Amino acid sequence: MALRTLASAKTLGGLSRFQQQIRGLQTFTLPDLAYDYGALEPAISGEIMQLHHQKHHQTYITNYNKALEQLDDAIAKGDASTAVKLQSAIKFNGGGHVNHSIFWKNLTPTREGGGEPPHGSLGRAIDQNFGSMEKLIAKMNAEGAAVQGSGWVWLAVDKELKRLVVETTANQDPLVTKGPTLVPLVGIDVWEHAYYLQYKNVRPDYLKNIWKVINWKYANEVYEKECP
Repeated sequence: MALRTLASAKTLGGLSRFQQQIRGLQTFTLPDLAYDYGALEPAISGEIMQLHHQKHHQTYITNYNKALEQLDDAIAKGDASTAVKLQSAIKFNGGGHVNHSIFWKNLTPTREGGGEPPHGSLGRAIDQNFGSMEKLIAKMNAEGAAVQGSGWVWLAVDKELKRLVVETTANQDPLVTKGPTLVPLVGIDVWEHAYYLQYKNVRPDYLKNIWKVINWKYANEVYEKECP
């Protein structure tokens, strides 16, 4: 697998590495991918994947770490006002990191099973909840295309009710903002940076083709863990 550019654990702001360790401040790094950037072509171009991973996801991580450092400093100083102000940056950038970390796992090359429909318990649950895989895809594509501006469309399991649901979230809001019992199985990024270089402004074409590289094996593993 090609070497990836990873975020470093360099000192953030004015805190030294030693100070971070003493105060227990944890930083986050860019996760590696399990496939090469060009491995999802023609569904998603290698250029998009590289920019999306190295630039966009990395930016969320950088800003998330910065906001966490500032929050840690504000708490240490008893600065409640600053701590409150930082919550939106933490939600946005932290959500961007969480969402993209799931997104990369939701994708896999066709030669490694990308696009192959799930069998077993998840396949049965999809039929029970939506009627068929085709109807699920049509529903997610319609809701994903209808997201105004930027956001995500999700297939999730409500682990309390043991049923599948389709949800959308705005911007980088993680799925948990729609309910604490929702666990993401498949999340599709409908921000323009996920498709514009290849599909221009035609989001429905991107949504149609991304199913060719969806990693249903991963989704099934998560589902079986939550609904044994």
